[in-house]
Amino acid sequence: MSSTPPSTAPASSVRLDQVDALRGLAALAVVLFHYTAQHQKLFAPVTSASFSVPWGYLGVNLFFIISGFVIFMTLDRCRQPMDFVVSRFSRLFPSYWLAIALTFAVVSSFGLPGKEVSAWQAAANLLMLHGFAHVPHVDGVYWTLEVEMLFYIAMFTLYRVGRLSAVHRAIAMFLSLRLIYLACAQFLSIDLPWIFHRTLFLSTAPWFALGICVRQLTQLAANSHAPATSLKRSITGSVLLALLCIGWGEGWPMALLATVFAVLVHAAALGRLPLLRWSLLGWLGAISYPLYLLHENIGWVLMNQMLARGMPTDLTIALALAFSLALAHAVTHMVERPAMAAIRRRWTLRQSSPGRSAHSV
Repeated sequence: MSSTPPSTAPASSVRLDQVDALRGLAALAVVLFHYTAQHQKLFAPVTSASFSVPWGYLGVNLFFIISGFVIFMTLDRCRQPMDFVVSRFSRLFPSYWLAIALTFAVVSSFGLPGKEVSAWQAAANLLMLHGFAHVPHVDGVYWTLEVEMLFYIAMFTLYRVGRLSAVHRAIAMFLSLRLIYLACAQFLSIDLPWIFHRTLFLSTAPWFALGICVRQLTQLAANSHAPATSLKRSITGSVLLALLCIGWGEGWPMALLATVFAVLVHAAALGRLPLLRWSLLGWLGAISYPLYLLHENIGWVLMNQMLARGMPTDLTIALALAFSLALAHAVTHMVERPAMAAIRRRWTLRQSSPGRSAHSV
C-alpha cells in the first residue's frame, strides 16, 4: 500500500521519542511567543517583559512537518481504514473537547477582551471545522487543528482509494495548485477562489509534504538494502517543489528554515540527536498536545488577573507558564492517556470478537 519499503528494524528501534521531544520544544516556543510578544501586542501591560520570543510562532511550522511524518507513518502501518480513524480520534478529540470546555468556562467567567464566544459558537468548535462557517475559535490556536484535520482527510482519502503509493503524485498536484495561486496573484493580480485554497490547505501543504518525505527517507535509511532509486527521485522532486512553494509564498528565509526543520526531524527520527533524550524534554513532548490546546486564552486570563493586582510582568509569565505546564500534565495523565487507551482497547476488543480479525491501532 505504501511507496516506502517496509523497515527491517523493529518499530521500537525508531527513536520517535526524539521526534516527540522536538514537538515539545515547538509547543514551548509557541507558548513563550503567546506569553511575551503576543500578549504585549494585544493587551499592552503597563510594563513590558524583560524578554520576548517573537519567533516562537515558527514552532507551528515544525508541528506541520512532524504531522506529515507521523500521519504518513500511521497510515503506512494501518491494516484497514478504521484503524486510522480510531487512532486519530482517540489521540485528538478527548483532550480537545476538554480544552474547549475549560477555555470557554475560564474566559466566560473572567473575561478576555476580543476573545469571548457564545455557547453555541463553542459547541460549533467541537468538530474542528467550524472555521468554514466563519465561527470564531474558542482559542486562537485551534486554527492549526482545522488545517491538520483537512490534511488527515486528504491523506485518509488517498489511503482509502488505495493510492498511498502515489503520494508524490498527490504532493505534486497540491503544490502545483499552490504555485498556480501564487503566480496568478503575482503576475496577473487575480485572486483565485479562497474556498479551494483553504479546503486544500495549500498554504501549509508544503510543510506536510516535507514531513512525508522525511518519513520516507527515514525508512530508506533503516532499510539500506531496499531498491530505492525511483523513490529517491520522487522524494527529491517533492522536497524541491515544497521548498519552492515556501520560498515563493513565504520568503526564502522560510525555505531555509524549512530545510533546517526537516533535517532536524530526520536526525531525530534516526536517534541522532542525543540532547533530545533528556527526560525533561521527553516529558515536554508527552504533554505537548494538551499544552498547546490549553495555554493561550487561559494563560492570558491568568496573566491579566495577576497584572491587575500589580504583579511584575516577568513573574506573571513565569506563573502562567508553570500553571499551563501543570494543567497540561494533569490533562495528559487524567484525560488524554486514559481516554486514548479506553477507545483503542474497545476497538481492539471489537475486532477480536467472533467473526472479526484483530487489528492494532
